[in-house]
Amino acid sequence: MTSASERVIVPPMDEYNQQLVSHVHPPDWVNPKPAERYDLVVIGAGTAGLVTAAGAAGMDIGLKVALIERHLMGGDCLNVGCVPSKCLIRSSRVVAQMRQAEEFGIRPPEHIDIDFPAVMARMRKLRARISHHDSAKRFKQTYNIDVFLGEGSFQSSNTIAVGDKILRFKKAVITTGARAVRPPIEGIEEAGFLTNETVFSLTERPKRLAVIGGGPIGCELAQAFRRLGCEVILFHRHSHILNKEDTDAAEIVQHKFEKEGIRLVLDCQMKRAVKMDEGKLLHYTCNGQDESTIVDEILVGAGRAPNVEGLNLDAVGVDYHSKGIKVNDYLQTTNRNIYAAGDICMKWKFTHAADAAARIVIKNTLFSPFGLGRSKLSDLVMPWVTYTDPEIAHVGMYEHEAQAKGINVNTIKIPFNTVDRAIADGEEDGFVKIHHQKGSDKILGATIVAPHAGEMISEVTTAIVGNVGLSKLSGAIHPYPTQAEGIKKAADAYRRTLLTPNTKRFLGLLTKLS
Repeated sequence: MTSASERVIVPPMDEYNQQLVSHVHPPDWVNPKPAERYDLVVIGAGTAGLVTAAGAAGMDIGLKVALIERHLMGGDCLNVGCVPSKCLIRSSRVVAQMRQAEEFGIRPPEHIDIDFPAVMARMRKLRARISHHDSAKRFKQTYNIDVFLGEGSFQSSNTIAVGDKILRFKKAVITTGARAVRPPIEGIEEAGFLTNETVFSLTERPKRLAVIGGGPIGCELAQAFRRLGCEVILFHRHSHILNKEDTDAAEIVQHKFEKEGIRLVLDCQMKRAVKMDEGKLLHYTCNGQDESTIVDEILVGAGRAPNVEGLNLDAVGVDYHSKGIKVNDYLQTTNRNIYAAGDICMKWKFTHAADAAARIVIKNTLFSPFGLGRSKLSDLVMPWVTYTDPEIAHVGMYEHEAQAKGINVNTIKIPFNTVDRAIADGEEDGFVKIHHQKGSDKILGATIVAPHAGEMISEVTTAIVGNVGLSKLSGAIHPYPTQAEGIKKAADAYRRTLLTPNTKRFLGLLTKLS
């Protein structure tokens, strides 16, 4: 047996991060003696890797599974993504609610004392608490998976090296994910910058924060840090933030950002960064004009690169490019015995997408050889959420995507200022928008904008997956009053379109005769 790789440090190494590391990369971990041959070897213990390994081993049919991780088990989601960011966002929402209290007849304190170090400590505490789910010991003890901490590298078509250990496999799965990259801005390396991989190590609040990138990561963190007391300037190269989302939805969030005091610099191009005694000077162009601003920290929320280095993919005939590993619709690489899942190969960079892909990989690697069918990535109906306030949740096609495919689309939009519960909650800025095929109640896609839109989108997702049209959705009783009633209102609006003028006249005649 050999010890795991060198000790991993997650700053600050307080009691919470020590607990985190003890779970996801324990310093005393000893890599096991490899089995003679593994049915499945998984490289990368983020969401896709964990679900693949646990799913295969947990079937209790005698499969021998190995899991390799070079850094922190749990990957981005646990350590530098979903978990810490949502903890931070939750604290920031409390601040926002306190500031809005007077609208509800509650007199807030004149000064809201935001203890930023305590906010970050809470995040680290909860992250450590959750981390046991992804721990090396749990995967060994619960699933009997051989966990190897170290760098995995293909040596041949059926072997992988981890340190001085050689693992022989029947099938392998690459789930090494992606990482934040340095933006192509002159001098930014010397000036210093944060990414989602380092921002959660902050213990002191930066007074002035520049956020580069108006996509989901940049927007979520820009709003959270603004609410937690930072002066925030958000740079984005497009004409509005969240430009890949529904335009109406993005406009609502953009208006909220402006209202909350986030300075938006749009249609801009970053030029260079210079470290100075008083802070970090950013030079940029906006509307053809050269401008500059000085901040204390720079947070880069744009740009990801696949983690393909060190895997020795050329040795096993696995093709890859700048966006990741090439896979077919079955998540099979150009080597028939090697598959991939998650951020390393997919356009959807979501934890739940990685989870769904892992389930496809399990079926296609272990069962399809026995004629039990194969699952396709293209069959997935993928919802996603941007966790700003309000949230933007989407599933299926946008209207322009359906039109590009030659599908005639009708769109139903229900503003939340027509939904009783949203009015009562003081959360009227938002809507339910459902696209359906013209002449049919088939749902093609939907966007919901609301403080808890992510909790509502699953109803529409389930309807699409189950081939439930708007007519049946209209017949489903929704508790009153709830904001989800907006979905029923959209379905009811479709039902009313079925009442043609002739039908209305006929019903009117029947009413008079009754």
